Amino acid sequence: MDRPSGAGLPEREGQPGMSVPVVCFVGKSGSGKTTVLEKVVAELVSRGYRVGAVKHDAHGGETDQPGKDTWRLRQAGACRVALSSPQGFVLFGTLDQELALETLVSRYLQDVDIVMAEGFKRSALPKIEVCRSERSRELLCRPEELLAVVSDFPLEVPCPQFTLEDTAGLARLLEERFLHRPSVVVRVDGREIPLKPFLQRLIAGTVRGLLAGLKGGEGRRIELDLGGPE
Repeated sequence: MDRPSGAGLPEREGQPGMSVPVVCFVGKSGSGKTTVLEKVVAELVSRGYRVGAVKHDAHGGETDQPGKDTWRLRQAGACRVALSSPQGFVLFGTLDQELALETLVSRYLQDVDIVMAEGFKRSALPKIEVCRSERSRELLCRPEELLAVVSDFPLEVPCPQFTLEDTAGLARLLEERFLHRPSVVVRVDGREIPLKPFLQRLIAGTVRGLLAGLKGGEGRRIELDLGGPE
């Protein structure tokens, strides 16, 4: 197995097949989308969410360094090479063609609450466009395709518009649209146990999946009482 499974997790509304919400930040080169994305990630993390990020490299540059041990193992034919250290890990893979963003998220980013992607303007996933007047006053995407616009000048668009500095407002939009937490409450001997959003989704998806094939198991509200040992 080279990927965590998303089995048992509920699909996201408006994102069929996706158990983790994904939002793409798009914009012309030099528009400042990386800076905006960086601030939004930090804001969501400060609110207690686990955030994943994906950067699209349209030029297909080499991410590994020729001559390094990981590069040599890939040259030897390994299709996956992981570099692990006490501070983190990196996974290198060899592909015949680029993975779709949806596939990348479903395979490798199932343990986060939301994924922020930079680029992927051709994706059908929700998009937020960053537009700066000194770079261009024309949008890259059609306005009706956008979840929101971030710019330093007013635009007539049928979606919410934020200034480049309104990171909190943009994070609030993402919270309201994608981060409604499942109503899963776990109490042990009467004491409520705090649950992260991912764990709530996992419990909800697992229980509903187990009950789906049972007569009467399709209800909206489910109560589960686990008794202690006799």
